[in-house]
Amino acid sequence: MSTPRKSVLVFRELPPDQLARITALHDVVVANPRKPEQLAAFEAALPQAQGLIGSSYAITPALLARAPRLEVISSISVGIDNYPVAALAQRGILLCHTPGVLTETTADTVFAMVMAASRRIVELSNHVREGRWDRNIGEDLFGWDVHGKTLGILGFGRIGQAVARRAALGFGMPVLYHNPVAVDVPELAGRATHVGLDELLRRADIVAATLPLTDATRGLMGPREFALMQPGAIFVNGGRGATVQEPALLQALDSGHLRAAALDVFAVEPLPQDSPLRRHPRVTPLPHIGSATHETRYAMARLATSNLLQALAGERPAAVYAPAA
Repeated sequence: MSTPRKSVLVFRELPPDQLARITALHDVVVANPRKPEQLAAFEAALPQAQGLIGSSYAITPALLARAPRLEVISSISVGIDNYPVAALAQRGILLCHTPGVLTETTADTVFAMVMAASRRIVELSNHVREGRWDRNIGEDLFGWDVHGKTLGILGFGRIGQAVARRAALGFGMPVLYHNPVAVDVPELAGRATHVGLDELLRRADIVAATLPLTDATRGLMGPREFALMQPGAIFVNGGRGATVQEPALLQALDSGHLRAAALDVFAVEPLPQDSPLRRHPRVTPLPHIGSATHETRYAMARLATSNLLQALAGERPAAVYAPAA
């Protein structure tokens, strides 16, 4: 017995083969509301939509109320802070996401930021590009070793563990991690230690955040936390921007207490033009590229498409974020 065709609203472009998987079974409207010329089509499709698939657009409770037939949202992301989880659960709407497939790629990005901040990679590349390399560099442009330094990881889910493997097994770095519970990772036995937040901040040479955004993590890194970090420590954020109080980070950098920061995420994205973080000499900013490789973004789209199709067929999707109940 064939599954009845349903109405699907695609609110971020999909690879052609993944879009074809959906159009073969369902009636599809593709409308990206971030593009002004497509916003009206997006809004017009909401009342009939039984499935949504996309990312990087806030589905607010008010917007959700305009989609009375909705059964599932399939997000092409691992984070779910753009979705009203409680309202979805109240209406029995499934929320799916794409964990796992982006773990290694995002961990690559986080460790690349550790390297870039420690060895001043971007700063010194610009030194060459701008024609200022006219003699051997002096101590004022030296970087700092990564190997052997203590890395503190805030959050020890899939990505935090993958960062820890790179650090401990590849660079001989002692690893401390802060997480609600200790995690058993056999290959990191004796190499990664579960500690409290304050102890991690005091002992780590480099602190890397891989935190999701929750009520518990929002604004977690503030003036007190940055003050606890070692003088000359480095801060890296590859999790969510709103876990950091950015004015407090700027103060810690401006005072010289922190040596440097590398940031792939920010409280407001894209980063406002007037943000001091854009051009701060101690900051390496990136445009939220954690999972942005061709291979990984395709894998995310494929998993999100499978989640959507399974849910619309009445099956349990591969990656449900929160049960509908």
